[in-house]
Amino acid sequence: MSGLRFVDVCAGAGGLALGLEQAGFDPVLLLDRKPVACETLGMNRPHWKVLRMDLLDFVPDEHPHTYDVDLLSAGLPRVKSSATAARAETDEEEELLKAAVLLAHSIQPRAVIIENVPGLVNVAAFEPLREFVRMELEHLGYRLHWFVLNAADFGVPQDRKQGVVVALKERYFDRFRPPVPTVKDHVSVGRALRCSMAARGWSGADAWAAGAAAVAPTLVGGSDNRGGADLGPTGTKAAWARMGVNGGALADEVPGPEDDNTQGLIKLTDAQAALLQGFPAEWRFAGRKTARYRQIGHASPPAVGRALGAAVAEALRD
Repeated sequence: MSGLRFVDVCAGAGGLALGLEQAGFDPVLLLDRKPVACETLGMNRPHWKVLRMDLLDFVPDEHPHTYDVDLLSAGLPRVKSSATAARAETDEEEELLKAAVLLAHSIQPRAVIIENVPGLVNVAAFEPLREFVRMELEHLGYRLHWFVLNAADFGVPQDRKQGVVVALKERYFDRFRPPVPTVKDHVSVGRALRCSMAARGWSGADAWAAGAAAVAPTLVGGSDNRGGADLGPTGTKAAWARMGVNGGALADEVPGPEDDNTQGLIKLTDAQAALLQGFPAEWRFAGRKTARYRQIGHASPPAVGRALGAAVAEALRD
């Protein structure tokens, strides 16, 4: 379906926007405050209009081309409940979510997609946020669908659950159906990465791939303020180790013949992490290794964005 337009805020590395593009949506504007993310978007889609700005500072009146688009999408930084995070951190993430919701007042899209943590959908600690979203959007004439999707059900080789809010104007609400899984068998890490592991002639690639027979744990981008690039917390690293992967760091390149007799765990590259997030191999990421990995870890898998976009497009079709 062509002719559908969208605005994407907190666009990051473009995973959600890429999926929406694949579903037939054309971006009017993509917004992100991080220079490296904007550089990534420009490298891959130079024709997209990208604005480097904090969502909290965005004034739609200065960008009237964003008015009356079909869709407002937001893959926002993960909100945390007050029980699991310091209020200073939680406040910023909550403020961004609220700003995305309030943006609907100005641009009046026919539909809104907000993607965040699964708990936003059904955990009691997030009820105040859910109530805020409900009140603001219902006041504008939207009705809301709340549900949780797992990226693994859409062909992404990763166990990544996402809480989703889809709001549609009243006339479209009953037409919307949440996406249903597109794959019967989940794609394993070994299946997804075997070719890249063998790219430099490592003789252990096939054996490694056979042992990496599960989907990946959730990739975690981590904080911009501390730490380097690793694949997640202690429990996640243990899951990686069971698949023959050292989750404590990233490699600069995939194994080669010099690693044929190496014992122990191998490291993934940031390009392989991008494959596990469902990005196409040709999608490039700006910045140094840690910056590239953080963009990947924070991204929304394009396949999920494509499924959401297709479902919304079907509802909006007159």
